[in-house]
Amino acid sequence: MTDSAHRSDDSSTEQRMPEWDGDHVHRAATVVTETDGELLGVDPADLADDDLIRELQSLHRTRLDTLRHAADSALANHLRRTAELETEYLARHPGREVDPHRLRDA
Repeated sequence: MTDSAHRSDDSSTEQRMPEWDGDHVHRAATVVTETDGELLGVDPADLADDDLIRELQSLHRTRLDTLRHAADSALANHLRRTAELETEYLARHPGREVDPHRLRDA
């Protein structure tokens, strides 16, 4: 590994990057909880479009690190939250623009 690509900080991406604490979420948003009281995040339907995109960007940015190094429960939560947010995005944007360069030849 080159010096420019090597980090002296061996902490994971999630440890280096603080969690989004929800300050950007509208105060009226509903926080979803499991029956045992564990916070699962803001209901995606209650997020403004900018907040939904921000949450998706955060999840995608930390995806590989979570897959490779997180506890099973953290990975399960990451998968669940990603599915919730992506489902909400697709519901809001059913006619989303598809880049023709991303299509495979038949």
